Amino acid sequence: MNRCFSLLQVNFIACQVFGLAVAFWFRLALGPHRASAEVRHAAAVVFGAAILVFCFGWYAVHVFLLVLACYGIMITASVHSLHRYTLIASLGYLTLCQVSRVFIFDYGILSTDFSGPLMIITQKVTTLAFQVHDGMSRKQEELNDDQRRLAVHSRPSLLEYLSYNINFLSILVGPCSLYKDYIEFIKGQRVKRVRDSSSQQSDWDKVPEPSPVRTVINKLLVCVCCLLWFFIITKAFPITYNVDPQFVSDASFVTRLAYALISIQAARPKFYFAWTLADAVHNAAGFGVSGVNARGEVSWDLVSNVHIWQIETATSFKSFIDNWNIQTALWLKRVCYDRAPLHRMPLTFVLSAIWHGVYPGYYFTFITAIPVTLAARTVRRNFREYFLSSRQLKICYDVVTWAATQMTICYTVMPFLLLAITPTVQYYRSMYFHVHVISILAVILLPSKPRGFKPERLDRHSNNNVKED
Repeated sequence: MNRCFSLLQVNFIACQVFGLAVAFWFRLALGPHRASAEVRHAAAVVFGAAILVFCFGWYAVHVFLLVLACYGIMITASVHSLHRYTLIASLGYLTLCQVSRVFIFDYGILSTDFSGPLMIITQKVTTLAFQVHDGMSRKQEELNDDQRRLAVHSRPSLLEYLSYNINFLSILVGPCSLYKDYIEFIKGQRVKRVRDSSSQQSDWDKVPEPSPVRTVINKLLVCVCCLLWFFIITKAFPITYNVDPQFVSDASFVTRLAYALISIQAARPKFYFAWTLADAVHNAAGFGVSGVNARGEVSWDLVSNVHIWQIETATSFKSFIDNWNIQTALWLKRVCYDRAPLHRMPLTFVLSAIWHGVYPGYYFTFITAIPVTLAARTVRRNFREYFLSSRQLKICYDVVTWAATQMTICYTVMPFLLLAITPTVQYYRSMYFHVHVISILAVILLPSKPRGFKPERLDRHSNNNVKED
């Protein structure tokens, strides 16, 4: 076991399995019809704190300090500025902890790495701070539809704040749920609201509370498949081999390109495993109902963080990003992209890099993503319409854009996994910086808005069926 998993990974799996068991008990024994909201809040905090202490020991104090400090800001700062103070305080403390991880632990991914929970807490405290600011400081006409829907019109109590941030469902790996959704779940109002909005579904009315068992089993099966993939494939294609001096000097460019693609594909299942297991834990507790689909079936994807099929079949850079780490992408959109007056995309990528940590590879990835995103958008606008005249051309276009997307993602995220400057530069040199060069040329040479271009409203998880603005 020690050869396959680190201590942190063993603790993570053990705590998530424990959390899964507690989640079922929480739904059955402490359901909203059997226990008050205060009892459910308290139980969520106690189990979350216990998991945190078990995994990180005294380092868990950092998480508690950040949450309490941000709650102090929440109740003492003006509603006109509490969102700024919370963002500065949480990102600043997170960055200090991540600096210690890199420069004190020398790039070690140790059992003392408590930055994961801090990253989730940072998302939650800032999300709530901005939503309280929207609900108590800004006028309705100043908000967009999403901000108006999610605005919080009163400051939370200490128990509500602790429960939202330190609950056992999301304390280790998230995802960042919305405060309103979480409070509705605790009070048992989420299912009622979804039921009321779907009253035309006669079958839905017959079910007092939808059972998550089938959904949880399906997601656990996905986790098992991801583990098998990890043991069989991931171990056989280490990322670091991409910058092995002998491999770089002896292998052809095509061989190195192929290995890079395979090694990146092999690295994804560990993320699929963590996010899908976290989703299953939420669902087991009864949290995650988003609505009813066209077949009248309950959808349990409210806090889903990854759509595996959409990622593996993505035919655009945007489609890949939209389906990867979904709740983090929504956090970046709501906190930065929708609020920045200028340069929204670069600022969003910078915030994402800061939030992820201080490893240089993160910054290489997110800086590279800027010209790649611009180039992908420009190429799509200029050429897509010529491939829609027949089904055969559309299929060819989809195949080419799928391959281009996967290769571009591979090139872009490689530094994210290599972490340090030296291997990142070695990799990009071995690839002749070809994606950088092609992206910059595409942005410079192709018109940003070709003749006849008509922007369309974006679907959140679009692929080649929807144009990008």
